[in-house]
Amino acid sequence: MTKLTKLENGNSLAPKLLLSMPQLNDPNFKQTVVLLCEHGEEGAFGLVLNRQIDTPASSVVRLSPPIEVENGLQLWIGGPVEPERGWILMGDEPPEVESVEVCDGLYLSTSPDLLRRLLVSGPPDRTRLLTGYAGWGAGQLDAELSASSWLIADIQLDLIFDIQATQMWETAIRRLGAEPSMLQMGSGVH
Repeated sequence: MTKLTKLENGNSLAPKLLLSMPQLNDPNFKQTVVLLCEHGEEGAFGLVLNRQIDTPASSVVRLSPPIEVENGLQLWIGGPVEPERGWILMGDEPPEVESVEVCDGLYLSTSPDLLRRLLVSGPPDRTRLLTGYAGWGAGQLDAELSASSWLIADIQLDLIFDIQATQMWETAIRRLGAEPSMLQMGSGVH
């Protein structure tokens, strides 16, 4: 887990959802929904939300002393950058640990104490454990937005936590009033 810094808002697009255009064929981002947490002159930081893997968290996470219990907490791929880093995304503010409020009703933490509690006692509803993140250097995301690689949508908690991972991308695009198969990349920001 890594230390969180306070999320900045200034002239940022964040927090928003980024929806990859159908023509974006990068395997890390094809048909993805990304929670854009930070965006500014220095670059951008986000978490892919719809890449669930079948590996239980307890079989991957290494804590000392080790966790011996399997409670069903699944891992999600948050992005290709630094896959050894972990992020806990929750729909309720976690008690007694450091967290950052991404937007109303959405919290991000890297607390090892919270991770241990989730692995031992089980996660509450609306909890995700993600590994890695999506990162963009200075100006990189802005260039991708100008090339129409991404659609921008407001954050919807039910989309993040209640829609199956395999349906999240299409559902998010349809909620914008678009037909995914009809979308074409071009110049300008959507």
